[in-house]
Amino acid sequence: MKPGTHPDYHPVVFRDRAGDFAILTRSTAVSDKTIEWSDGNTYPLIDVEISSASHPFYTGQTRVVDTAGRVERFQRRYQRRG
Repeated sequence: MKPGTHPDYHPVVFRDRAGDFAILTRSTAVSDKTIEWSDGNTYPLIDVEISSASHPFYTGQTRVVDTAGRVERFQRRYQRRG
């Protein structure tokens, strides 16, 4: 590899706040936030919205959606006029 052409590849912690899940991996991502990991070292922290710990496909849990309101709105909008 040529020096100076590739971004810095370093350890980073990705944390899913919704799923209370964190993983230490390597990435080129940067962050101003840091976290102290279980090994005693401090690593950059990147918060993510969703991961395998909170995604419905992996957890098997479904989220409640307000379908009753949608159906009523549809019926009001397209009701037969008599």
